Amino acid sequence: MSDTVPNPGAGAAALDDDRLKSALQEANLPTLLLVLTQLTGDDRWLNEPYRPRRGRPLDDNDSGGLPVEIQEEVRRAALQAIVDHRAGRLTPIELTPDRIAEMLEIALVEEVPREYGPLLAEEMGVLSRDVEVPTPPEGFRVLIIGAGMSGLCAAVKLRQAGVDFTVLEKDSEVGGTWWENTYPGCGVDTPSHLYSFAFAPNTQWSRYFAKRDEVFSYLGRIADEFGVRDAIRFRTEVIRADYDTAAALWRVEIRDPDGRTQTLTANVLISAVGMVNRPSVPPIPGLDSFAGPVMHTAEWRPEADLAGKRVAVIGTGASAMQAVPSIVDDAERVLIFQRSKQWAIPHPNYHRSVSDNVRCLIEHVPFYGAWYRLRNFWNFSDRLHPTLQIDPAWPHQERSINAANDRHRVFLTDYITEQLAERPDLLDACLPDYPPYGKRPLLDNGWFKTVCRDDVELITDAVAEVRPGSVVSASGTEYEADVIVLATGFKTLQFLWPMEIRGRSGATLREQWGEEDARAYLGVTVPDFPNFFILNGPNTNAGHGGSAVIATEFQMRYIMGAIGHLLSGDVGSAEVRSDVFWDYNKELDDAMSRCIWVHPGMTTYYRNGAGRVVVSSPWKYIDYWQRTLTFEPNDYVDAAVEAGTETAK
Repeated sequence: MSDTVPNPGAGAAALDDDRLKSALQEANLPTLLLVLTQLTGDDRWLNEPYRPRRGRPLDDNDSGGLPVEIQEEVRRAALQAIVDHRAGRLTPIELTPDRIAEMLEIALVEEVPREYGPLLAEEMGVLSRDVEVPTPPEGFRVLIIGAGMSGLCAAVKLRQAGVDFTVLEKDSEVGGTWWENTYPGCGVDTPSHLYSFAFAPNTQWSRYFAKRDEVFSYLGRIADEFGVRDAIRFRTEVIRADYDTAAALWRVEIRDPDGRTQTLTANVLISAVGMVNRPSVPPIPGLDSFAGPVMHTAEWRPEADLAGKRVAVIGTGASAMQAVPSIVDDAERVLIFQRSKQWAIPHPNYHRSVSDNVRCLIEHVPFYGAWYRLRNFWNFSDRLHPTLQIDPAWPHQERSINAANDRHRVFLTDYITEQLAERPDLLDACLPDYPPYGKRPLLDNGWFKTVCRDDVELITDAVAEVRPGSVVSASGTEYEADVIVLATGFKTLQFLWPMEIRGRSGATLREQWGEEDARAYLGVTVPDFPNFFILNGPNTNAGHGGSAVIATEFQMRYIMGAIGHLLSGDVGSAEVRSDVFWDYNKELDDAMSRCIWVHPGMTTYYRNGAGRVVVSSPWKYIDYWQRTLTFEPNDYVDAAVEAGTETAK
């Protein structure tokens, strides 16, 4: 087990038996059965009459479908096992990857292929993702751009490996998008217990889908508890980076908090700026003339009082779906200018708080939090992927891409119709005509009920212009407004913008990519840019679900392997081979051509103007995990420490 994984039984001694007994009344029974089996080594808890029954889709299935008397028997046995473990009378069994997959399969009541065992073992902390690297020579240094979630992951792993690094962060705090986005209702659309690092799970989420402040607080604790805050230079903007072939160094020009420029050098440069760090502001004529507050959701102005105001919200994506229901009670009227219809998925846990008892179980009961996280991982990762593959024989391609996708369409259509029962006149405006999951799947935050309100107006005309006190639609209708909120997303296609990063040949990344066609090998590295690595790069966003945190950990392990290669001998630089890069991207594009995101029935920020999907990954997590598991030197061209002695390995 990795030494970065907290002891799963830590703190148990502080919990008295009565408190534990009370907490167990709210335990998730399928999870508790896994804990009980691991503590006792007794497989009878995985067989009848204790074997869980399948629950409803997306539901936690807390009872496991078991009779009340069986549930109570499990709780009593679990209480005794936990007490015995605490007293040293029980030694938990050691889990193999196959065993983890087998046990999870029983708890979820669905097949879990054994090939997932090692990946699940990593997520659970049974296997480590850490990479051992040789001791760096004096002066070896890594620069990380960004102190958001991926930048902190890089910092933690470098600190643990004893590699010197500095993080350059344009903001005055850690957190990245979770520092910048403070709009009302801002939060995760991934289950909270999955939205934390496997090496540092958060045991004290207060909601099953956490709001912004809790996520930001978690990232701040990571910076402090792993001791990386002192290596972060805040309010420091990267202007450009140039690779010096002769010295095998990156020369990075920065602007410090006082506006002065300075050049730093590093052996390795890591971009951790993410995809949602630069707001996209549409070029609406007259926007600058508006007399009232204008704010992007990513640049929320808390001093802008919405009470009694007419608020025009432009956009209906993820941020709008969170913000509008959160401001509607304050505003006098909300005008929603809809660019496109959205499928929204109901989730039974979305507005649900995590009770004190459940937090107690996750914090104090050995292995409970790890197994609960693992159930979330499975439910929100690859299980959806097969339903997003185009079936060429499916006869209804205009509305769905396969039979399963069509069943999702029917379910969500029924849900939206029911939500709009009081306002059937809104159905045409709200019901999408493209396949579900073709755009980013959203979780319903009460959106459809909100648009039914008398003080909310949904406008499907495009915005033509803004005047000092109004917004004018394409049909010429003028809507008076006091505040404008731009829920218009981010420059997701302009990866690493506006930095100028210049490679070995002198060409910039922008020149190689164009304005919106970024490509990278494994989403991580690019030919002509030695010792340069990207976290959350192009085609790494798992469009079928899960969490960006998971892919970040995969990528950081791969990067640590690359750094280990650089430290293994006289290797000064490593640059991915052009043929390897293009073979990968051809394979990626081919796989993408069979995925739902190429469907012509919708527009999406996943695709560029030429129709190529730039943001999403076509791979299942298991596939991407296998591809990034080890750094393969044969995929790279090395340059020795002395310039001019390049060798292809």
